[in-house]
Amino acid sequence: MKTYMSILTLIITSAFMEAQTSATLDTIYANDTKNVALFFPEPIRQGITGSENFVFTYNREKEQYFGLLQAKQGKESNLLVINNNGSIFSYIVKYKAQLSKLNYFIPLASSIGNEKPKVKDSIQTETSEKSIEHDTYYYQKFCSYLLDLKQHFGYFTKRNSRVILNLENIVFDKEALYFVIQIKNNSTLDYDLNFLKLSIETRKKGKKKSLQRLYQEPIFKHHLPSKIAGNDTVRFVYAMHKFSLSKDRRVILELNEKDGERNIELKVSHKYINNPN
Repeated sequence: MKTYMSILTLIITSAFMEAQTSATLDTIYANDTKNVALFFPEPIRQGITGSENFVFTYNREKEQYFGLLQAKQGKESNLLVINNNGSIFSYIVKYKAQLSKLNYFIPLASSIGNEKPKVKDSIQTETSEKSIEHDTYYYQKFCSYLLDLKQHFGYFTKRNSRVILNLENIVFDKEALYFVIQIKNNSTLDYDLNFLKLSIETRKKGKKKSLQRLYQEPIFKHHLPSKIAGNDTVRFVYAMHKFSLSKDRRVILELNEKDGERNIELKVSHKYINNPN
């Protein structure tokens, strides 16, 4: 009996130590004079760094197995890479002036998980429900990740009466565009949100120039508030179906106050929509 308990204890301890080891993120070093190449077991679909000091480039048009990492001197950050089969890889990235390694061949075993949980086939209705649940779960997780990122995309800010609307980031992933938005209420009066709409505006040319707007329905809204208290700031994410714009179109973010007139319109050029992070 004692021998059995000893073996059982050893197995549990080994499993716990293995889980701790697998949870520890590897560190990849880079600098601004050399390219560090990362080769993955499947083509890269998405790669995001947590800081502007680090740049991870890969072919967005034609999925390839490798990406290139460069870094500027500064604080450490993280790199998240998703392969086209859903495998997720996460690493700590640090700046280092002298590099001892320029090529990393990433095994599938180092994946921290998969965005597509494996489930057994079931009835069609159950499959559809699980698919919706999975999509919602993925949107929640990815939106939370984007809010944790300290990544900015250009400078898009508009204000009215000490209320500031700011578009922080635009990220493309898995056939969706994610808009990271910030509202800052620098006044002492609470801001009751009536709506925040994202529309595509078409500028028609000719003698009679006109504007036409087409509202775009988000597929997911993450942490959208109903009220912004005085001297408070909120951040949230809109997930939209992927789209691109011609040069005569642009995106309009329209912030509208309920029972108030502190309304804001923020215009975003087609160039930024067509070149997201």
